[in-house]
Amino acid sequence: MRHWLVGAAVSALICGCVPLGGGGRGGPSGLEPPAARHVDPGTLAPLDGFTHAVRVGTTLYVSGETALDSAGQLVGPGDLQAQARQAFANLALVLKIAGADPSDVTKLTIYVTNYSPRDWTVIREAGAAFFPQRNPPAGVVLGVQSLGREGLLIAVDAIAVMRGMFAPRRGPEGSRR
Repeated sequence: MRHWLVGAAVSALICGCVPLGGGGRGGPSGLEPPAARHVDPGTLAPLDGFTHAVRVGTTLYVSGETALDSAGQLVGPGDLQAQARQAFANLALVLKIAGADPSDVTKLTIYVTNYSPRDWTVIREAGAAFFPQRNPPAGVVLGVQSLGREGLLIAVDAIAVMRGMFAPRRGPEGSRR
């Protein structure tokens, strides 16, 4: 009997969490998931085959931003510092147009061609202007053989979680809940 009770409790838990059949997309309530909004700033060179960013609800997924200017020309050929500054500036612009800012970035991935640990100082200095010193995002730096275009030394992609559109509810004493 003891095994039956455990099995019944697990079944009740699963049934309470997972909609069973019907209801169409989004479950029985008929709620649709948030629509994806594609963000392609006209002030940045288009990404061949990719969108600069896709926003789903309050989450923003940003493609690898590189050292290309608005005309698609490479900024700082052979200069990691100049390319890193341009890549972070492009990232900041995409975030702004999508309604986010650098402090909303929760995950940052940096791809560097022929990465060497001495490159980290250059990258950190370039990114410091865009990211908060306190509570920086989670991230990783990956050394890669090459990027999608000849001459690119760095690409930066990000995931940002934006603050909700409504202020938090206040309790009876005025404190936030």
